[in-house]
Amino acid sequence: MRRLTVALTLLAGLALAAPSAGAAGPEPGAASREAPKDAPKPPPTLDDLFARLKAAKDDPEARGVAQLIERRLDRSGSDTVDLLANRAGQALKDKDTALAVELLDRVVTLEPGWAEGWSRRATAFYLLDDQASALADLNRALRLEPRHFEAWAALAHIYMASDDKVRALAAFRKAQDLYPRMGKLREAIERLAPDVDGRDL
Repeated sequence: MRRLTVALTLLAGLALAAPSAGAAGPEPGAASREAPKDAPKPPPTLDDLFARLKAAKDDPEARGVAQLIERRLDRSGSDTVDLLANRAGQALKDKDTALAVELLDRVVTLEPGWAEGWSRRATAFYLLDDQASALADLNRALRLEPRHFEAWAALAHIYMASDDKVRALAAFRKAQDLYPRMGKLREAIERLAPDVDGRDL
């Protein structure tokens, strides 16, 4: 209580000793304390990026936005999981698919809510000719992130491999809806649509 009383007394004394508002000149350094003109803008959200991807006016713009999305989706939020996923990627490059699956098993155990982990393990299963496991992992990835256009495209290719043209076409169309300028999607859809939807007379 004594500290508060002393502080209030000092403040009152300073107020009495201060010059009047009319006589006061500009406070030294006032200009340097002015608010910044433009505050930095926050980075775009994933929702913003997906909207920009859908509205992209040309292929270079679309590719640039897609890369930004992929970078976001590539982040698990865990340094350990990111390290395991990177090692799995290297194992796939080295054609050691069994090791990649083992590493990605740990990834999805540690971060089951990371859609990209399931998508990557699906790739490894597909390379092992385990299409059932690849389909299961892709569906899990899409439940977590329904806008994962790479997972939709991969799903379509697996359905094509099993001659399920109806589901393949639906998955290709979903990928195209998310990423209209994604390479070769239009060709795949145009090739499949007559068989699934029927040919125009």
